[in-house]
Amino acid sequence: MPTKDERLMAALIYVLSFFTVFIGPIIIWLWKRDESEFVDYHGKEYLNFLISYTIYGIISSILVIVLIGLVIAPIVGLLALIFTILAAIKAYEGEQYRIPTVIHFFK
Repeated sequence: MPTKDERLMAALIYVLSFFTVFIGPIIIWLWKRDESEFVDYHGKEYLNFLISYTIYGIISSILVIVLIGLVIAPIVGLLALIFTILAAIKAYEGEQYRIPTVIHFFK
């Protein structure tokens, strides 16, 4: 079971993403990844999430041309919000949550 500090740092990766999409989570991950396997896991999971949802956002933006993107883009945004909140809660509870729709670039 991860310590309370590890759980807090892992949850903070997701919470800071609401304010600083890239910089805050990366700083925490780089700072704590060597000290904690739990924080390292959630840092990699967040990076995978960020890259995946950037790809999904670009694709849905392109699909706006054929009008299907008008439906897909809000769904992508809503899923990103929901999965970020769920991941923060699970990290604070000490679980290694794997976000379902993420492409895993970093293992």
